[in-house]
Amino acid sequence: MLATVGKQLRSHPALIPLFIFIGGGVVMSMSYLARLAIRNPDVCWDRKNNPEPWNKLGPTDQYKVVLFHLRLVEKKCDEDEQLDAAQRNVKETFVFE
Repeated sequence: MLATVGKQLRSHPALIPLFIFIGGGVVMSMSYLARLAIRNPDVCWDRKNNPEPWNKLGPTDQYKVVLFHLRLVEKKCDEDEQLDAAQRNVKETFVFE
């Protein structure tokens, strides 16, 4: 099978990027599936010793790949603090009596 692929690649060099990207996609998808099988708390491999693995997670444990919500909340808090500081500066600049 590899000899056939090598023969096709030698006769059609335009297929090389196709094989590279398809191979990369296969590797990335398999690694993601392996990560889900190993790290995801919803997957239970041993029902006798650990029937509910999701109950052992603490409130700060991260099992998602990326936490977008946390970053957005932190960004919003920073923006609110900057807005409050700007409003205080405006009030201090324009004193109405």
